[in-house]
Amino acid sequence: MQSKPPLKILLCSPRGFCAGVVRAIDTVERALALYGAPVYVRHEIVHNRYVVDSLRAKGAIFVEELAEIPETQAPVVFSAHGVPKSVPAESMQRNFFSLDATCPLVTKVHREAAIHFKRGREILLIGHSHHPEVVGTLGQLPPGAVSLVETAADAAAYQPKDPDNLAFVTQTTLSIDDTAGIVSILRQRFPNISGPHKEDICYATTNRQAAVKQVAPIVDAMIVVGAPNSSNSQRLREVAEREGCKIAVLAQRAGDIDWSLFQGITSLGLTAGASAPEVIVEEIMGAFAEHYELRVETVSAAEENEFFPLPRALRPDAAE
Repeated sequence: MQSKPPLKILLCSPRGFCAGVVRAIDTVERALALYGAPVYVRHEIVHNRYVVDSLRAKGAIFVEELAEIPETQAPVVFSAHGVPKSVPAESMQRNFFSLDATCPLVTKVHREAAIHFKRGREILLIGHSHHPEVVGTLGQLPPGAVSLVETAADAAAYQPKDPDNLAFVTQTTLSIDDTAGIVSILRQRFPNISGPHKEDICYATTNRQAAVKQVAPIVDAMIVVGAPNSSNSQRLREVAEREGCKIAVLAQRAGDIDWSLFQGITSLGLTAGASAPEVIVEEIMGAFAEHYELRVETVSAAEENEFFPLPRALRPDAAE
């Protein structure tokens, strides 16, 4: 029997679920446990097919808009990405029992934007158009109150009404380096621009990118477990490429792996976006174990112990 070639796997830590994702998934699961099926969820609760499919199997019904939900007493959950103000308003009008699973770090950005608006500032949002988090943040304020800046070129071209009365907020799942570049252009052009003390990019995005920066330059290839529509997963893949990793791919499941890309490698970096479950990391390692003799090491960039409590209505003391 032919012996398998050796492969060193460097596991990035932290990887996978962040506290906001855990809270969102737990919100749906707890609602199902307390109220039974169905539980309606507006938009994918988090951007991961495996998670969405497993919740669907337990009785969650995913819709893109509230208009798709019939008159019901069942819980209606808003996804971790946050929603425009029009959504809770419509939910209230229809007397839905709504549960907001918006990540508290996204809610913080919504609050920042609202404060700038109250102070009469022109607001820039650094982010990707059409991403649900950006749609939700834009939808916190009247149309036209927030302008989207997606690239360094946008930042360089932006013409404000009053350069001394500007503020910016950012999407939570952006590339740290790209965002720093955009912010520095804005600060250079508009020295009085108000921004958060620390960019709004969340701790989980920051830490996962830091771990990839350590691993990507020293491996032959890198796999990021995550979905194509997951912003933080896509950013991890880009960071790996930027750090010099020749082969950096996104995989939702082991079945997605194109084995021809990995022929002849001796080292592999492995991480997972904030909405990707650890079970898929293990599945992918299992798939590589069929082809290679594995030696696994963990490279740690940070310790994480954040915890966000469930929406109040779902907490054990809610009935008291």
